[in-house]
Amino acid sequence: MSMSISLIPSTLKFLLFLALIPIAQTFGQGDPLYRREARFHPVVAQSAMVVTESKYATQAGLKVLKEGGNAVDAAVTIGFTLAVTFPRAGNLGGGGFMLIYLEDSNQVLSIDYREKAPEKASQDMFLDVERNADKEKSRHSILSVGVPGTVEGLTLALEKYGTISLERALEPAIELAQRGFTVDRELSKSLAQAKGRMEGSRASMDIFYKKGGEPYSEGETLIQKDLAWSLKQIAEDGSEAFYNGAISKKIDSFMKQNGGLITSRDLKNYKALIRRPVEGEYRGYEIYSMPPPSSGGVHLIQMLNILEQFPLSSFGHNTAKTIHILTETMKHAYADRSKHLGDPDFSPVPVSGLTSKKYAKALKEKIDPEKSTPSREISPGKPTINEGSNTTHFSVMDSYGNAVSNTYTLNFSYGSKITVPGTGILLNNEMDDFSAKPGAPNAFGLVGGKFNSIAPEKRMLSSMSPTIVMKEGKPFLITGSPGGSRIITTVLQIILNVIDFDMNISEATNAVRVHHQWLPDELKVERGLNEDTINILREMGHKVEIGNTIGVAESIMKTGDYLYGASDPRRPGGSTAGY
Repeated sequence: MSMSISLIPSTLKFLLFLALIPIAQTFGQGDPLYRREARFHPVVAQSAMVVTESKYATQAGLKVLKEGGNAVDAAVTIGFTLAVTFPRAGNLGGGGFMLIYLEDSNQVLSIDYREKAPEKASQDMFLDVERNADKEKSRHSILSVGVPGTVEGLTLALEKYGTISLERALEPAIELAQRGFTVDRELSKSLAQAKGRMEGSRASMDIFYKKGGEPYSEGETLIQKDLAWSLKQIAEDGSEAFYNGAISKKIDSFMKQNGGLITSRDLKNYKALIRRPVEGEYRGYEIYSMPPPSSGGVHLIQMLNILEQFPLSSFGHNTAKTIHILTETMKHAYADRSKHLGDPDFSPVPVSGLTSKKYAKALKEKIDPEKSTPSREISPGKPTINEGSNTTHFSVMDSYGNAVSNTYTLNFSYGSKITVPGTGILLNNEMDDFSAKPGAPNAFGLVGGKFNSIAPEKRMLSSMSPTIVMKEGKPFLITGSPGGSRIITTVLQIILNVIDFDMNISEATNAVRVHHQWLPDELKVERGLNEDTINILREMGHKVEIGNTIGVAESIMKTGDYLYGASDPRRPGGSTAGY
């Protein structure tokens, strides 16, 4: 374990170290995702910082910052590096969202590089003969693949807001793909878990498994020569290589041979979009997050607006009263998500209505402070119309004052598990994020309506919530998380822990989390919550389910002149570094 708090006196460093150790030692005991693999990632105080789920990506991004690059330069470098070293979620064959704060213009903007449905997609494509949703088709077949957006999104960000060349940004990814990197325990475990589905793709097996079908073990070297080839094509020809060049031809040919829908025309027509973030205000802090087709920012701000009307700090952190209010708030937000959210280019999404203080006051009045309201009694509201769990998030702040919050994904772990031969590129299975049938839940249990129905060239709804919290007009907290439907509530609780409960970023990250998404009517609670609290919640009418981890936050917080970062121990292998 390494610790870097170079700007704090040595005695204080030691005391801080001792104070924080118990958090790491006691957190999440008994959870199969923790145990001995869990490593504590301490806060570090620096002037520039990178927090990712891969030490290789963190090192690559930090090196760019040390060379004088800005936060966008580092973010793009990290994005491409994760495609090599974190293949379960880092990607070239998926998509995501990037939130950027530019110090020079004092501006926050977002880049939407979410995947899109192919032109040949149809509303009923995942229904069987009895018109029921076919989960196998929407999650595990070649039809589950949406048109990827990652390469277009990252190159657009670098072209418009970066300072280094694309070739420089791709250097570490190409090096790690071509020469290989050391497999850690988590990568080896995830490959073993994914093997059953990976066996459906010969190209995936050839890359990620040894002869005989055994996954690479911890300490062995994983080389991805085909992926190195793809990265070199992008370094030479930019996004054109992926969307209208050598890589595009391989994808088009593979789809034709295997009954897929994506064509060279789909790839050529794909464009990442610059959108205005959703904005809100919570207890004097300014909140910026992703707009539709992500539901994350809308419902994050909606929930904060409701919660602002309660004195949470006096209720206490993770008390039954606080969790009850939090749960009831989540129910209303996710009920609204089921009806009102979708691709704004196809349907009128009532963003300003959902995020208004007036609407939040109306919802607050529906919350019984003493008992749970069953989800069956909660329906989507009527705001005024004015507008996986294997995702990965990273946060960056540079010494110039710029910041990036980025979340991207393949959806499931390793996406569809299908690799395009000759490219090393794993393909997403994001088509499952559409509503195959109104009212039918997706893989994360989320229910959607007609606004999120399948249509050609439409972007599927997402929960990704890269977020920037501003204090007095400057970045204060950069955060985000993977976790499918749990992303929004994870980001929400990071913000509450910092603002309402005055936690440092490490405490805020390590604290036990809860989650409710309206349907199913279950309050998910991580292990570690006080038994008396759980019993009180049950007496209030909540159906409490104690289970696996909720989210994996990667965050940076600025206090005074110092940056403090924390990588979530819920998924071992994350890395926080600064200078």
